[in-house]
Amino acid sequence: MIFELDNVELYFKNKRILNGIYLKAETGKVTAILGRNGCGKSSLLNIAFGNLKPKYKLVRIDNKPLLKPLYLTGLARYLPQYNFIPDGMKLSLVFKLYHLKWTTFVKNFEAFSIYETSKIKALSGGERRVIETYIILKTESEIVFLDEPFSHLSPIHIETVKQMIAEEKDHKAIIISDHMYQHIIDASDTIYLLKNGTTKKIEKLTELEDYKYLSEGSL
Repeated sequence: MIFELDNVELYFKNKRILNGIYLKAETGKVTAILGRNGCGKSSLLNIAFGNLKPKYKLVRIDNKPLLKPLYLTGLARYLPQYNFIPDGMKLSLVFKLYHLKWTTFVKNFEAFSIYETSKIKALSGGERRVIETYIILKTESEIVFLDEPFSHLSPIHIETVKQMIAEEKDHKAIIISDHMYQHIIDASDTIYLLKNGTTKKIEKLTELEDYKYLSEGSL
């Protein structure tokens, strides 16, 4: 599957936030969006998913225009920056609702085995992020949007999540954004830089320094 987002124009209070956006993702690849805080990365993901309506946008799937919000198609899953699982819900119920096996999860995350009957609010912020990222990645879909999946994660959990992303991309198109640029670079196949309201496809990593996203010598 090929997903394309084109001609995005977004305004907030008459101020243009996004303009001339183009983004392409496809099955078998991880597409990354990098950019400074406040540049519009989360807004762009929300527009792609259909949660946010801009002034203009064009979404294509396999070169065919999509005339309804992507989330209504059942093709996509979206991990927002904020927690989306209710505090009082038990993890056993969460996995049941998403048709996922707890036993499969704890094979990758053994330290979580004690939490099966716990409520989600009993977890730390990082543990909660692991659960939510796992659910979005593993639930059946063809397109996955991940907004700040590495936020609050320990180094070992970051590496495990990166491995999951690598596994899931074999049969999904994955679009990811995070301020932890090194992990994004490691996990991605294609990188777009969002700067001055528009996207620039990065052909060489040194362009991230040329465009002043990274300071010289950061790579």
